[in-house]
Amino acid sequence: MRVGVLALQGDVPEHLGAVTAADPTVTAVPVRDPVDLEPLDALFLPGGESTTMAKLLQLSGLWTPLTGVLSRGLPTLATCAGLILL
Repeated sequence: MRVGVLALQGDVPEHLGAVTAADPTVTAVPVRDPVDLEPLDALFLPGGESTTMAKLLQLSGLWTPLTGVLSRGLPTLATCAGLILL
């Protein structure tokens, strides 16, 4: 199983490590570009500053692809600003 962690802001290494620590059979991958979304089985949207995250999503070209995978039902866990983005 591949779990993506939105890696635009926040404690990305800590979140990647937490996913792997919870289940060592899971591959945790940073999501920084639209192509990073396609091979995922689940997604984690961590905290940060929501206005900045929204700008970074637009600048990185992730906004539209992210809304696409979310609308198709990709299992997603969101905390703090990640939940605000939803």
